[in-house]
Amino acid sequence: MYAEAAAPRFHDIVPDDVLLERVSHGHIFTEGPVWNAREGALYWTDIIGNTIWKWTPGVGRNVVLRPSGKANGMTFDRQGRLVVAGWTNRTVWRMEPDGSITPLATHFDGKKIGTPNDIVVKSDGAIYFTDPPGGVGIVEMEGEDLQQYLDYSGVYRLEPETRKLTLLTKEVVNCNGLTFSPDEKVLYINDTGGRFIQAYDVKADGTLTNSRRFADVVGEEAGNPDGMKVDVDGNVYCTGPAGIHIFDPTGRYLGRLRVPEHCANMAWGDPDWKTMYITARTSVYRMRLRVPGMPV
Repeated sequence: MYAEAAAPRFHDIVPDDVLLERVSHGHIFTEGPVWNAREGALYWTDIIGNTIWKWTPGVGRNVVLRPSGKANGMTFDRQGRLVVAGWTNRTVWRMEPDGSITPLATHFDGKKIGTPNDIVVKSDGAIYFTDPPGGVGIVEMEGEDLQQYLDYSGVYRLEPETRKLTLLTKEVVNCNGLTFSPDEKVLYINDTGGRFIQAYDVKADGTLTNSRRFADVVGEEAGNPDGMKVDVDGNVYCTGPAGIHIFDPTGRYLGRLRVPEHCANMAWGDPDWKTMYITARTSVYRMRLRVPGMPV
């Protein structure tokens, strides 16, 4: 059984006979999945494997970039360019249509940023990303520079054209996954070590206000908050103990999708955006749900 309901509304989202299918395996630490609607293909990272992969239905997988700087989270901007949280190369960067790499953020307040983790692009083109220093302390994920220059975990807003970088909050000590509500009026940020999701209202200038606890992500099994997404109804999906936990827009826990490997992130995909692709250590899985996710 891959579905575990905790409230009746869970069944409106997840079919009782939902299946989990593995589409790729043989990796080390998969992360950063994102669907490319223009190509009809899934992109993801293998952090320890130092590779960005692409998988196309009916075709299979191929390498997009290796080495990748041990890239972590990824998304696409409004021009269809891949935007990457460059974990151990300590840079937020963009891949141009010709395959060249453009650094977008490397320093804040004159100091080198930490290890950019997850990333999302708002409809106005602004890039939001989490920047905990964790990558300088995980041996398999370390880069060449192990110095921590900023003494906090930050969440930032980046203007891609001017490269202006704004610190939004350093309240979430173990910040990791982040996602907007469908109307982009709320930004959710999760805390891996604390096992909770924090919510913020988004002001007109893109900064944050009204911090509050949205939900706790709890369980006795292994797994912590990491990747996070929302569907078109505003339900929030967050990795956690034993799989992916689902909360309604009020923070009420609806149930979870059980995954046989430690899952780090997920992404909506396929033409109708009803397929959830899940990165889980050595594998990438997918399952079909009833409610479409928010398109990238």
